[in-house]
Amino acid sequence: MSKIALLRTGVAPAILGAALLSTSVMAQETEAGAAASDDVIVVTGSRIARRNLDTPAPIAVVGQEEFKLSGTVNVEQVINTLPQVIPGTTSFSNNPGGGVSTLNLRGLGDTRTMVLVNGRRWMFYDASQLVDLNTIPTFLLQDVNVVTGGASAVYGSDALAGVVDFTLRKNLVGVEAGAQYNITGEGDGRRYEAYIAFGTELGDGRGHATVYGEYYNRSSIMQSGRGFSFEALGENADSTGLIPGGSSTTPNGRFTSTRPAASCPTGNVFCSPGAYFTAPGVSRRRVATDLYNYAPDNYLMVPQERYLMGGYADYEVVDGHTAYTEVTFVNNRVANELAATPVTGTFNVNINAVSPFLSAGDIAALRQLDTAGTGVVPLTIQRRVNETGSRNSLDERNAFRFLVGMRGAVTDAINYDVYYSYARTRNSNIQAGNISRSAFQRGLDGTDPAINIFGPGTLTPAMVDQITILAQNGDVSTLQVANASLSGSLFNTGMGADDVGFAFGGEYRKMASQFIPDTALSSGDVIGFNAGDPTAGSYNVKELFAELRVPIAAHQPGIELLEVTGAGRYSDYSLGNVGSVWTYAAGATYAPIRDITFRGQYARAVRAPNVSELFGGQAVGFPQAADPCAAASAATDPTIRALCIASGVPASAVGTAGLQINPQIQGLFGGNPNLREETSDSYTAGVVLRPSFIPGLSITADWYNIKVKNSIATFGGGLGNALDLCYNQIQDINSPYCQAFVGSRNALGQFDGEIPPAILNANIGKLEVEGIDVELNYSKPLDFALVGDGQSRISFNFMGTYTLKNNITPVADLPDQVNECAGRFGTLACGNPTPKYKWTTRLSWVDGPLTSSLRWRHLSSVRDDDDSSLYFVEKIPSYDQFDLSFSLDVTETFNMSLGMNNMFDKKPKILGLNQEQANTYPGTYDVLGRDFFVSGRLKF
Repeated sequence: MSKIALLRTGVAPAILGAALLSTSVMAQETEAGAAASDDVIVVTGSRIARRNLDTPAPIAVVGQEEFKLSGTVNVEQVINTLPQVIPGTTSFSNNPGGGVSTLNLRGLGDTRTMVLVNGRRWMFYDASQLVDLNTIPTFLLQDVNVVTGGASAVYGSDALAGVVDFTLRKNLVGVEAGAQYNITGEGDGRRYEAYIAFGTELGDGRGHATVYGEYYNRSSIMQSGRGFSFEALGENADSTGLIPGGSSTTPNGRFTSTRPAASCPTGNVFCSPGAYFTAPGVSRRRVATDLYNYAPDNYLMVPQERYLMGGYADYEVVDGHTAYTEVTFVNNRVANELAATPVTGTFNVNINAVSPFLSAGDIAALRQLDTAGTGVVPLTIQRRVNETGSRNSLDERNAFRFLVGMRGAVTDAINYDVYYSYARTRNSNIQAGNISRSAFQRGLDGTDPAINIFGPGTLTPAMVDQITILAQNGDVSTLQVANASLSGSLFNTGMGADDVGFAFGGEYRKMASQFIPDTALSSGDVIGFNAGDPTAGSYNVKELFAELRVPIAAHQPGIELLEVTGAGRYSDYSLGNVGSVWTYAAGATYAPIRDITFRGQYARAVRAPNVSELFGGQAVGFPQAADPCAAASAATDPTIRALCIASGVPASAVGTAGLQINPQIQGLFGGNPNLREETSDSYTAGVVLRPSFIPGLSITADWYNIKVKNSIATFGGGLGNALDLCYNQIQDINSPYCQAFVGSRNALGQFDGEIPPAILNANIGKLEVEGIDVELNYSKPLDFALVGDGQSRISFNFMGTYTLKNNITPVADLPDQVNECAGRFGTLACGNPTPKYKWTTRLSWVDGPLTSSLRWRHLSSVRDDDDSSLYFVEKIPSYDQFDLSFSLDVTETFNMSLGMNNMFDKKPKILGLNQEQANTYPGTYDVLGRDFFVSGRLKF
């Protein structure tokens, strides 16, 4: 048998079988129970090198082969299939979006997950200090390590939920080039990728260098491209069915007197529910079905264009001392597109100025409302300005990072590592389709030439130019890290175990960000996209850290392995309310025999508030929320009715559907420089089974519990939850939750956006997640083959999570008010579905040069999180998706892969008012349908 054939039928299938999806990091032991050589490794979650992979905390590994078999170009497409992950911002996030991909481990939020590349911090993309996964070169990944639980003692702030470490390949020699093409079964959503990487040894093996480049282009898919998202859906009055819905702000225009219905002249077309223009200058009374279907104007999958280039190298400058460097540059362009701008609010209308656009009857009706005789009438106006075209937000993000360092030996047993990194991201955002509120007003009150908004298609090009704004803003984020550490071994206990290992060092970090809106945006004059004030701020932290690993005994009677670990970090922040904090961790691993290992760890972690949370200027947002005063039950509940009236709702409007005219309520959100740090306590405990009587089988089961205190969130846990706390829970008009809404309603009692309620950041909540991870890996050689040399191998992997708790306590002072999100979804508090059971499995058959693989992804059913409201869809049933792929080594240097994701074209469940976007949750459930890919990789 040739050496190549031996690799294909023996070693290569074994490696592939171990790396096909995700394997818990445990020892790949020799018969002696130790590493196969004297080489040592550094496992994610520690700075101490070791000879085996047994760790107190569970580590899941996604191998590079999984990215190839799943047809993945962007990291998010694989990471979001892991049971530990709840999707964050994805390629299907259009409103909000921003063209980034974030990682949300355990559902604790993307700000509480630390993202590393090669064990070091990566670059941020905005003032929230989040990593955009699109900036990581997928084609060069060796593996991705996922560590559960707090890791601040090892890595510093942010690692409350855990750490995800992306490791790049460092052994590339020669040239590797590849390309991939994806297209959906509908013939849309084309995605192209091409990349090339060069790797070479330096100085007769004293070093190595890799340089690379990539181009990626993703076409958009509009919501009109799928039957389930073509129409914005609503629900009928008793929530027994879905009906055509949409926005009450239409291109026809709705005009309503600000006078309460009881005092408005009988028969006046402008009295509530208002005048609706069916044609230019032709009006009638508005009816509930006068809605605008905005769905076709929105992206389902946002377009993206990316250029990525960089390199990394190391060189042994003198014996035992190696210099290293990393350089990365990314240019990323992503657009978000929404329906044309909806103008809402109360405006003063000059009757004489607009009279050329109105019928005689409408002019008479307006003059009837002009009791003061000024010729000016205030009207609550809703008019979608379709004449400007869709709103488009184009983000162009340029990011670079460089790192320089030196590592080497101090003594035979002690090594040093020193590095400095600098990363900077600059984003330019251009917004088309915005309307100037002040210019709109001037066109109605006679100050400027009159604008005709009374009917569809009435604005002339000159009028459009008069009221539109091309808005621009930018943001800049920088991260500096200086780190120095010593690590090595101290002594041996003499009981068959490895030497006692240690790590000690210090780190300095400085984070800085600024958001730079143009004048129109910062003034709040813009209608269309979210306005915002400038944001600028920075802080630094100085730290000392230490780790200790004590292998007590190994290969002794009743003790195959026994070791304990500990870590601690002292951090001194320049933030006065954070100051000095300690983080620490302790763990233990015990194997009575080779076949079974017990492990556990406790960790205290912290997250300092980021620049956006601290210094963010007040910005307007449009979250989905339900106004309790618009519910029919509010009219019959005396307590809620009194609260509604006290907070500005006319008595006659309480409990009427017209009180909430849109499913979104505008709010004002912003930073708080007095925030403190978040803290978490995490526990993990598990068992690993590797039965010697079943070669190739390993089973792990790990329990985890993570509690986060002083969690930073928008006031009350969000606008929807703050409304619920005020009107349904606390029910005290003097409480801060109710006071947030006093003065935010117009004369009709509606939230119309003129004075949005202020929902700012605060350390007010608690979070808790608890669950059990189970993983099974099995690999077995077979004595037959179809295309190989008489032998093949089958590999199976199962990775699942059972979520016991995912609890959000919006207000720690109200510990009984807990949103239990395990097995739930919804707009009240839980957001994206959090299935209780979630698993991913892969079955692969490696037959010589051919690998055939089937992946099964399962999400258990979830139910709506708002028990006080009835929706048409209260439960989303379990969801299963199957993917098929093949990988063929055509020659020794050329590999070809092809596959079909969602092979049975599984559709998402269609929802009504409790959806996120596109009548579903597109980050969780597949919205592309059947999706094909083909790729090729050439090495020479």
